[in-house]
Amino acid sequence: MDSHVNQQQDLQVFTVGFFLAQLLGVLCVALAGAWSGHYLGGFAWQSVPSLQFNYHPLFMVIGLVFLYGDAILVYRVMRNERKKILKLIHAGLHTLAFIFVVVALKAVFDSHNLAANPIPNMYSLHSWLGLAAVVLFSLQFVCGFVSYLFPGVSQYWRAWYLPVHVYFGVVIYVLGIGACLMGITEKLIFSLKSDYKDLPGTAVLGNILGVVLVCFGILIVYLVTTPQFKRQSLPEEENLQLTPHSPIN
Repeated sequence: MDSHVNQQQDLQVFTVGFFLAQLLGVLCVALAGAWSGHYLGGFAWQSVPSLQFNYHPLFMVIGLVFLYGDAILVYRVMRNERKKILKLIHAGLHTLAFIFVVVALKAVFDSHNLAANPIPNMYSLHSWLGLAAVVLFSLQFVCGFVSYLFPGVSQYWRAWYLPVHVYFGVVIYVLGIGACLMGITEKLIFSLKSDYKDLPGTAVLGNILGVVLVCFGILIVYLVTTPQFKRQSLPEEENLQLTPHSPIN
């Protein structure tokens, strides 16, 4: 009886945390859109490379932060759905996130290469860690697809790889948010120079965006790593036999 009550209480805490996370996630996207669309001058494609850049911060926040965050929460949010459905939703959100990330990278490289005075690529710490996050995210996406959606993979391999997949999923997510924070600071310093210290509107909004990104990331990591919020296997899933030495047997 006490166990059931505790589970209900844990579920209530998780539900509140999840809805708060969604509010923060939507706020992140809205702030990134306002910052890029208003304070940084709006959007264009290759005809105006400086404005093409503005897709980069917006789409990175949408893809690598908001959609990625929701993707890693799927199994804990939709706890009564069959695992096969959850795998497809999890993969679908990651696919959508990947598309936004690719377009964001295209935008930033074009904005450098097509400028009247081309700007060097890949020289800042932000670019190094940002590209590292994207590469790791891509590898994680491929390995996850092969392991859990590709037919013929043994149950033993899937069980062995699961904790690795979960661990690196969280690591990549934190790395992505860290790269976003460095990117915001870098853009503010480059665009405002000495005026940054006076905190004009664009600096205030950029800083607020960074704070909200941190809050959103902290909440997502808390929700996805707290053992009490873990999805319980459905009765039909408990009957599935893993190999004898499976790490999650």
